[in-house]
Amino acid sequence: MTVLWILLLPMMGIILPLLLSQAGRTATAWGTALTPAAALAVLLLLAPQVFSSGPVPIFYASWVPTLGLNLSLHLDGLAFLFCLLILGIGLLVILYARYYLSESDNMGLFYTYLLFFMVAMLGVVLSSNLIQLWLFWELTSISSFLLISFWWHKTEARKGARMALTVTGAGGLALLGALLLIGHVAGTYELREVLAMKDVLRNSDYYPYILTLFLLGVFTKSAQFPFHFWLPHAMAAPTPVSAYLHSATMVKAGVFLMARFYPVLAGTDGWFAVVSLTGIVTMVMGAYIALFKHDLKGLLAYSTVSHLGLITLLLGLGTDLAAMAAVFHIINHAVFKASLFMAAGIIDHESGTRDMRKLNGLWKYMPWTATLAMVAASSMAGVPLLNGFLSKEMLFAETLHQSTLGALSWWIPLLSTVGGALAVAYSLRFMHDVFFNGEPIDLPRTPHEPPRYMRVPVEVLVVLCLLVGIFPQFMVGDLLDTASMAVLQNTLPEYSLAVWHGFNFPLLMSALAVTGGLILYINRRHLFSFQEQFLERDAKYVFEKAVQKLISRATSLHDWMDNGSLQRSMFLLILLALVVSAAPLFNLASTIGTHPQIPNNWVVGLCAALMIAATFITLCWSHMRLVSLISLSIVGLIVSIAFAYFSAPDLALTQLSVEVVTILLFLLALFFLPQKSPIIDSPLTIIVRDFSVAALFGSVIGTLCYAMLTRPLDSISHFFIENSKPGGGGTNVVNVILVDFRGFDTLGEITVLGIAALGIYKLLQQMLVFMPSADSKGNQWSQERHPFVLAVISQSLLPLALLVSAYIFLRGHNMPGGGFIAGLITAIALIQQYVAHGVVWMKERMPINYIGLIASGLFIATLSGLGSWAFGRNFLTTWFDYFYLPVVGKFELASAMVFDFGVYLTVIGATLLILANLGKLTTSERLGAGNN
Repeated sequence: MTVLWILLLPMMGIILPLLLSQAGRTATAWGTALTPAAALAVLLLLAPQVFSSGPVPIFYASWVPTLGLNLSLHLDGLAFLFCLLILGIGLLVILYARYYLSESDNMGLFYTYLLFFMVAMLGVVLSSNLIQLWLFWELTSISSFLLISFWWHKTEARKGARMALTVTGAGGLALLGALLLIGHVAGTYELREVLAMKDVLRNSDYYPYILTLFLLGVFTKSAQFPFHFWLPHAMAAPTPVSAYLHSATMVKAGVFLMARFYPVLAGTDGWFAVVSLTGIVTMVMGAYIALFKHDLKGLLAYSTVSHLGLITLLLGLGTDLAAMAAVFHIINHAVFKASLFMAAGIIDHESGTRDMRKLNGLWKYMPWTATLAMVAASSMAGVPLLNGFLSKEMLFAETLHQSTLGALSWWIPLLSTVGGALAVAYSLRFMHDVFFNGEPIDLPRTPHEPPRYMRVPVEVLVVLCLLVGIFPQFMVGDLLDTASMAVLQNTLPEYSLAVWHGFNFPLLMSALAVTGGLILYINRRHLFSFQEQFLERDAKYVFEKAVQKLISRATSLHDWMDNGSLQRSMFLLILLALVVSAAPLFNLASTIGTHPQIPNNWVVGLCAALMIAATFITLCWSHMRLVSLISLSIVGLIVSIAFAYFSAPDLALTQLSVEVVTILLFLLALFFLPQKSPIIDSPLTIIVRDFSVAALFGSVIGTLCYAMLTRPLDSISHFFIENSKPGGGGTNVVNVILVDFRGFDTLGEITVLGIAALGIYKLLQQMLVFMPSADSKGNQWSQERHPFVLAVISQSLLPLALLVSAYIFLRGHNMPGGGFIAGLITAIALIQQYVAHGVVWMKERMPINYIGLIASGLFIATLSGLGSWAFGRNFLTTWFDYFYLPVVGKFELASAMVFDFGVYLTVIGATLLILANLGKLTTSERLGAGNN
């Protein structure tokens, strides 16, 4: 069983919730849980291999090896631990959400977003390629944005999601810079190879920049100071999202990456200073703020910030046992924090509020939920016999074994104890103020126990808190060892995972933390009075104000640069291009190179003169739109002739086809514009300025072109010419390049073409255009919209045009032609029918959905590329062979023809989607045309 299935199964299940949403809430929940459960089963089947001392399960598929881009996954101990948390807690969240979401919530969409989130996190922890890891890293930001803003009708949800995306997205860019530098220094983007280059990275001159960018990325994701402000505002998400985000996903991605790169980046003074100090500040600050929050989820959110700081502190200390303690606390925090958020959601769901000033005395109304919540909160506080106590005691022990700060080293154990005391205080507040402390105050509804199965996920997690706390070695010993081995990349230090280690300093620190927390809570009124004297600022509004200020300044800059004048925009663009392109000329000793020049003749001179004359006519008579359009078409025609003259027939055919389509597009667009535009009386200074800039720019570009064309060029074209036939099976080098050597580029180009066509289609659907009833002289348009002669001629030409299109398509692999040119010819033939007969007439006879045609073309092109994977070849590798038939004789078949057919369909769909919709000239036709 391959590790790829752990990622693929939830990915394939993303669409299931939408398909099952009409089958009922329970069916949707169970259907959603199906693929993560299968992925969890695969994970557990691979556990013996992960826990053994042999090689870990990997999956590797080459993509663009020259750029270091590959699909690469590996399941070591750390990845196994996080996959277990992501899938295990994810399944519990799916069950919990079934009862939490209301009837008005779109459950199918919610589960789709949740699985998207799950896949993104699985991709982060399994990725063994740095660029691939970063891609999934960014997907976690996008998917969390969708989940946080799920209740988009609430302003706090929209603002919280926008803040989270902005902060984590900016950090993602910093992380990308760090990963690119790591790949540059290591000479590889494969994580398993990078992790073996500790000395290479640490001794590199780039190490300070790598460390800075890396920590910016992980600190923003894991809400470390000073980037902590976004996480509490993510509480606008539904509680199942909060439980998942705070325990196993998103914020844990940052500490995961710190643990993942611990072997190569940790161990330096810079790492210790930045990571440990950031962790201790975040730990104490988060715990302090949590104590004063009245919102139940707000308290838990800041407690998450604090515990993430605790994990960061442990990773920053740089000792082996501290790293093991960090891994252990990742496990413990995931378990008790998920259960606490779910319990908070139950309280909110059954009482109608999360305000702890109203939530009093709930013990008598929901005793079972209260018991579960108090056990989980005790674990968060670090009470003995619960899992949180063990990892917090390991923290206290490790803070005593560092001396990097010299005489100030005692501050770290002191502040750790203060953070522990604050954790006890806010945990006591959570338990006492909600479940005791009198009677409820003005609750929206009478609280009661939740549905039975809504409580099951909390029960499972609380039982784990108890079992790990009492039997730690039995429950998580092997898992902790395996995960820690992956972090340390070394043998494990001696340690004892037990409830009792005798009377020692860590136990004393734990006792002080519990006592101090109890004292702080008893005297909380004084603390609240002290805190009230400080003005509380809402980070959400501060952030929104900063964003609006940035937008205002950007708008001012945009308005200064672009005042709506096309002439000015073109002037600035050309001026910038002139500055950039003229710079190399200063270092050019001679314009004329040694390459032999093609002799000139009168045909070339005549064509050049015609093109220049047509260009001047276009410029001088631009106010006469039809005349300028005809002269512009002459320019395009002569360019096609030039391509043919210089032995580029494919380019000539393409240029000619594009020129016809462009002229048709202009003709359709010009119908809605005045036949003449006003003549602009430009002052002489403007004319001189524009002519001077144009002449100067033309001179510079002409000089560069002349210098390049007269010098020998070491081009890759020789490789394509030599390998076109043996490697691609075709003698038409241009077509083989498009469908084989550079097939991925072509796939990207037709994808962009399809997206652009869809965008233009939506704009045309919403656009209200002015349709003139007369020409520029006042003459009414003919009532005969579709002349009989044009209709007859176009119908006669259609079979011939389609036959030519088929011929151009079939011969394209060995002679000038191909799918792109054939698609344009077919589109021209069909658009001619639209012009001759109208949209309604065409729809009745050819009811084709052009959006579907674009999708089909892209699907076929992609599928033809994926087919090569089945034979162990790279994406879009071409297969070809020769066959013989008695009548036909010897002929060639190539898989590139399937790819070219996808290009053909996409070009037809995109071209007709634009032109046919622009050609809807009347309201009746517009209404009758549909999606054609």
